[in-house]
Amino acid sequence: MNRDELQGKKENVKGRIKEAVGALTGNKDLESEGANERAEGVAQEQIGRASRKVGEAIENLGRKIKG
Repeated sequence: MNRDELQGKKENVKGRIKEAVGALTGNKDLESEGANERAEGVAQEQIGRASRKVGEAIENLGRKIKG
């Protein structure tokens, strides 16, 4: 797992907590802020995952070339 994946997971969890607290307290602004953070976290996590997969594919190709 790379840095982007970890940061994305952290933002996702933080957003979920804010979203839940906002929903429980009736604070629509906090709920909306949490939803936005959650979405940003998911996107960052996906970018990190894609980046890791590309890196792994390049490493595998390098191993095959070295034979």
